Amino acid sequence: MPGRDLQLVQISEQITKIARQTGDFIRQQNRSFTREQIEYKGYNNLVSYVDKEAEKQLVEALHNLLPEAGFITEEGTTGQNADRTALNWIIDPLDGTANFMHKLPVFSVSIGLAEGKTPIAGVVYDIMRDECFYASAGGGSWCTGSSGTAERIRVSPATQLQESMVATGFPYASMDRIERYLAILASLMLRTHGLRRMGSAAIDLSYVACGRFEAYYEFNLNSWDMAAGVLLVREAGGIVTDFNGGDEFLFRGDILAGCAMQPELLAIIEQYWNNEGPLPIPSPIR
Repeated sequence: MPGRDLQLVQISEQITKIARQTGDFIRQQNRSFTREQIEYKGYNNLVSYVDKEAEKQLVEALHNLLPEAGFITEEGTTGQNADRTALNWIIDPLDGTANFMHKLPVFSVSIGLAEGKTPIAGVVYDIMRDECFYASAGGGSWCTGSSGTAERIRVSPATQLQESMVATGFPYASMDRIERYLAILASLMLRTHGLRRMGSAAIDLSYVACGRFEAYYEFNLNSWDMAAGVLLVREAGGIVTDFNGGDEFLFRGDILAGCAMQPELLAIIEQYWNNEGPLPIPSPIR
């Protein structure tokens, strides 16, 4: 419906302002943050007062923007009892926490609005590059840089894996399938321009949406890592599936997003990930 589409465009524009405000707070805190302030949710699952305070800011501002929506959040500011079939804000206040703590300038604010498992509005703010990526269902994907000019973004025109640069993430849990994950890496090392691990799934997906990467894949993610980025890729003309080629990624955790070469990459993932037999030996493209 045209009226609803217009409302989503307006909502996404408001989300960009909220994301930038919280991003400004995170950028300021990064200047003085020390490793003594690191907290641990797990051996290599880090958090800090910055994540927690940023999430509180986002929850308050987003609730004021759309009071009828629930929340699914990384740091549990609102609890974790949201109805996943309803309208929800799905937010990661600081995606790339380990990068932030090590002063590696690759971290972001990720805000998605979803109806059930379908994202309908999303914003990723790449804090240190001052790039704000945003999209609404039916409204396309856009990026506003430090100049303040919004530009429409599209996925890469690449059609083959061998002309692609692919992003991924390294697992820090669920290591029972690590051999299959490493086999995928080995295969892609032989078949692509290169692999990159940025450390922020939201930024990875944003870079797919604007054509810097041809594809991104990862498993063991949470919904807040990908909710906004999924919509960015789709509205930029890309393809997003789970590792089975279906649409269960948001709450299941495995995702593959890319341009026209996505099916070729999916075939490799299916060969190694979903095949329970002996692992094939990776070979280069001939």
